[in-house]
Amino acid sequence: MADLLPLLLASGEELTRLYARADAVRREYCGEAVPVRAILEFSNYCANECLYCGLRAENAVPTRYRMSADDILAAVDQIAATGVAGTVVLQAGETPGYSDDEISALLRRIKAAHPALAITLSVGNRPRAVYARWREAGMDRYLLRFETSDPELYARLHPNGSLAERLQCLRDLRAVGVQTGSGFMIGLPGETLPTLARNILLCREFDLDMIGSGPYIPNPDTPLGAKPNAYADDPEMFFRAIAVLRLVNPAAHIPATTAFDAVFPGGRDLVLQRGANVFMPNATPTSLRRDYQLYPGKPNVDESAAQFADRAVARLRAIGRPVAAGPSHSLKRPPPEQE
Repeated sequence: MADLLPLLLASGEELTRLYARADAVRREYCGEAVPVRAILEFSNYCANECLYCGLRAENAVPTRYRMSADDILAAVDQIAATGVAGTVVLQAGETPGYSDDEISALLRRIKAAHPALAITLSVGNRPRAVYARWREAGMDRYLLRFETSDPELYARLHPNGSLAERLQCLRDLRAVGVQTGSGFMIGLPGETLPTLARNILLCREFDLDMIGSGPYIPNPDTPLGAKPNAYADDPEMFFRAIAVLRLVNPAAHIPATTAFDAVFPGGRDLVLQRGANVFMPNATPTSLRRDYQLYPGKPNVDESAAQFADRAVARLRAIGRPVAAGPSHSLKRPPPEQE
């Protein structure tokens, strides 16, 4: 950990060299082509009370919605028709209103209709047996962020959860052969620089296939809404963290998360040049998008599902990066069909 702290504090010419090194490692391990993974937020119901999240159960601000299976399939059809996104990311609150068996049936329908499209699911903690059933039904990947490596901080921010339980779920996902994604927020209130370094090292310990990390953004409709980001006075830390994350996890897929655009104009463009290699546009139906507000200032809430592909391609072209073809599976393991 001691080796990471100076990098996380780099400035001036050292910072320039850090970004150049991270970009070179990204190029060596991931190439220039950028995988596009379309996010479909199919339900904003959640039983959890995470202190920072706009979807927390007690928050009365969002209008709660739950897309029907047919509507989800129609949205996935639109995503596949663009020919740009090789993956659909099905994301919802941790109690999305679907039973485990209903999610299995949904996965089968999507995979039958679009066998070449990779499916990432993100609906929270589940027993290992459920993850195994979902994998058999067509789930290729699972995203479950641990948010912080500090057990006490995790417990304070997640009243009905524990870091130990979260990490066990990651072990279970790996055990059943699912490509596994996790990650953390950068600058949670109460986070220290050593905690940030441990977050990065924990990603390496779990040998993650994908690591999603972005800045914590206070949501005024939550109990943590008045607490600023721990690095509010040093926002360059958000980019340093991604650069160091790439150096420590060279073969992981690292997305340029939406939160970077919320805190910096063109933030995702910058982070794609400082270690990140994946672009994840939002393909949720426009009528629902404003009610899936984890934090304020979420960009592109008025962008139609039909527009996301053209805009993603144009944005990547502007920084000299082509779109990757196909599902862009893990760089560390054989694709699911070869296992």
